[in-house]
Amino acid sequence: MPQPSASDRPADQVDRLVEAWGRERPDLDLSPMEVLSRVTRVSHHLDQLRRGTFAAHDLEPWEFDVLAALRRAGAPYELSPGRLIRETLVTSGTMTNRVDRLVGRGLVTRLPDPEDRRGVLVRLTDAGREAVDGALAGLLDREQGLLSALGVGDRRRLASLLRQLSVAVES
Repeated sequence: MPQPSASDRPADQVDRLVEAWGRERPDLDLSPMEVLSRVTRVSHHLDQLRRGTFAAHDLEPWEFDVLAALRRAGAPYELSPGRLIRETLVTSGTMTNRVDRLVGRGLVTRLPDPEDRRGVLVRLTDAGREAVDGALAGLLDREQGLLSALGVGDRRRLASLLRQLSVAVES
């Protein structure tokens, strides 16, 4: 089946930006903008969607990140603060503050680490598990809606291409 021509496809904001830059700077290869500006715009919309979804479950995005890391750890849903730092890519001071706030909300508890007398473990409470499970289900439902414009094969191809880009960027 032939691909639709550029004139047959609906234009987006990036098409308009690339066209304008092409007029102003015809000497430049604008092809990176066609990909990465779309990634940036999709990321912005996804961030808004996530914030709204988490807010509907009375969570901030950072709260979801910490609770999700604990939930993914499996029963008994606990990690050391150091592991949480690596999972969520924040500093030690930031993680201490976040755990303090989550303890205050009753979503996690601190326990002594049985393998390190000076250490602690952060454990998800039942309320924390219910919050993160509800937020995840809501998020996946809304993300399915975003992806409904793509068929299954297109989703798989896009995931594969984004994985390749992600590996290249992260290395």
